[in-house]
Amino acid sequence: MPEVVIKYKKPETLKILRGLAKYFDFKVSAKKTEEISINGVTIIPADKSIDASDLTELFTAKNLDAAKLRKEAWQRKQ
Repeated sequence: MPEVVIKYKKPETLKILRGLAKYFDFKVSAKKTEEISINGVTIIPADKSIDASDLTELFTAKNLDAAKLRKEAWQRKQ
């Protein structure tokens, strides 16, 4: 069976293609690439090529303490 790859930007396009597949007898298979969004910020999966040493400039001289962050920022709301 011949294959065609369709690239699209809007998620609604996949829904439309699945609807058309019922009428024109073709199969739609999609990779599971869910975008996770937290408070409007899209989370991108990390890869091994990221150099975390570039972040040292952001956090130096900020007087950050891991214990203090856990105590203040990561508390569950009751």
